[in-house]
Amino acid sequence: MRIRGTRGLRRAGAVLAAAAVVTTAVAAPAAAGDAPRGSGSDVAVHDVRAGDATDWTPQRMRSAIPLDKVLSLSTELVGGLLNALPELLPSPEGASTGDPWTGGGEVTKTTGRVFFSMGGQDASCSGNVVDSANGSVVVTAGHCVKYQGGWHSDWVFVPGYDDGAAPHGEWAAEQTMTTPQWEADEDMNHDVGMAVVETKNGRTVADTVGAQRIAFNGERGQEMHSFGYPAADPYDGSTLTYCAGGTFTDPLLTDDHGMNCDMTGGSSGGPWFSSFDPATGTGVQESVNSFGYTFLPNVMFGPYFGDSAKALYDKASAA
Repeated sequence: MRIRGTRGLRRAGAVLAAAAVVTTAVAAPAAAGDAPRGSGSDVAVHDVRAGDATDWTPQRMRSAIPLDKVLSLSTELVGGLLNALPELLPSPEGASTGDPWTGGGEVTKTTGRVFFSMGGQDASCSGNVVDSANGSVVVTAGHCVKYQGGWHSDWVFVPGYDDGAAPHGEWAAEQTMTTPQWEADEDMNHDVGMAVVETKNGRTVADTVGAQRIAFNGERGQEMHSFGYPAADPYDGSTLTYCAGGTFTDPLLTDDHGMNCDMTGGSSGGPWFSSFDPATGTGVQESVNSFGYTFLPNVMFGPYFGDSAKALYDKASAA
């Protein structure tokens, strides 16, 4: 997450790095009540307590604050590269950098808002349903399931969220998971989370709203569409929003994808699609909204889906 220049808006994401100055606009979470299973090279798994996701009324959803983290680096640290960086950015001409999605299609059902309790504070992110063996996998950001040592509770996914309405129901998580790198060190290169959500009346979330394809170890520099529910000013979290255009690899601290995009807090965890077809609203998910830099206005970054993300998906899909 980062403050966007003179407009003072904050970018979706959560990052920690050496020499970084970090501030936050949300309360730090309490220590996790349940320890994750697995460590080291294992996927980190959290069993969500039965009945955690209750009473998410329209008013409670509207009042949930966007998960908001700010990364700031000194210009001395990045030196001359900072001055050269704008030349590396794809031109935004003809692309969206944060507009309401009016195209319809599957993305309006598979993408939704994520709500959870973080240290006693209601907060929100975004997520998306992907193809899986169990039909119950929602992909989001790692900091949208676990942050600063604590697993979020009361975790629910609302596909197709529309200004407090849940047209396809509210789907409580049975398990939330993240990569071992995020679980151990909150490594921004691996800021990926997944949830295995409940089945309702014998139907999975994928049975109900469909699912998008997902891919790993893909090509870099592709044209992509990013979706989410930004909720920090000037957005209010009520509307599915998108960015679209060329992508590049972050030349500063990470190997993550970058894109011109001014979505703010709350869009964290929303999907990045390659091969996106606006006519059908379908694509191949290859990243999620993760973070931005304070000194680089209107650019979003998302983790590269490599081997650790693939292991996380395999674990969630088999749950």
